Amino acid sequence: MRLKYRFSMTENEPFEFISAPAGGGGLILLCDHASRRVPQEFGDLGLEAGLFATHIAGDIGAAEVTRALAAHFGAPAVLARWSRLVIDLNRGEDDPTLVMKLSDGSIIPGNVDADVASRIARFHRPYHRRIAEEISRQAAPVLISVHSFTPAWKGRARPWEVGILWDRDGRLAVPLMARLRGAGFMVGDNEPYSGALENDCLYRHGTMNGLPHVLIEIRQDLISNDGAARRFAARLAPILETALKDMRR
Repeated sequence: MRLKYRFSMTENEPFEFISAPAGGGGLILLCDHASRRVPQEFGDLGLEAGLFATHIAGDIGAAEVTRALAAHFGAPAVLARWSRLVIDLNRGEDDPTLVMKLSDGSIIPGNVDADVASRIARFHRPYHRRIAEEISRQAAPVLISVHSFTPAWKGRARPWEVGILWDRDGRLAVPLMARLRGAGFMVGDNEPYSGALENDCLYRHGTMNGLPHVLIEIRQDLISNDGAARRFAARLAPILETALKDMRR
């Protein structure tokens, strides 16, 4: 039976919230780079329209994977409503890349003189406050953050299909990598990025709260449209279920 969810996303909220009907089952799903949209008042940030279809604006496919996993597990989810070009929700407030002025060779004119403090207050803090509120509603939930990465970077192909990013807490990361490899995936251990990013989203809400957590990076050519993303989520869900059971033994 497919569960019914309440989606909350008003003009005053910098996030999409999926409310689980039965409390969440011990999981909270996060998607920091879910959207490639920009609030109307910021216009196009001085960028060509085509750039908003690329990875610099958001993580292609990640939002649909997150929604599908939320439905599968009956878990709540918090997803970014606006592009990472407005503000990067997976960065600490003091991070110099919080509001990017240059991304993958593209200058972001609308960010050159950005009022960063205002963007933190309007977009960054409410997102993280919503995550903290959801954590407070559950007893020691597991946090799972979904991202995606480009198939190549600076002319070099990336061989991994899935990357598992983690820092000091391997409770879920280690069994999940083992289960993914057992299912035939090419898995990157802290590839193509490192999970040791102080003050990022999972450091703030997972590490600092002592909660099990993992960041799942998925190669974008595998989830390039909504149908592909849902199919990938259907493959990932039972693997994740088994890894969660391994973790809890």
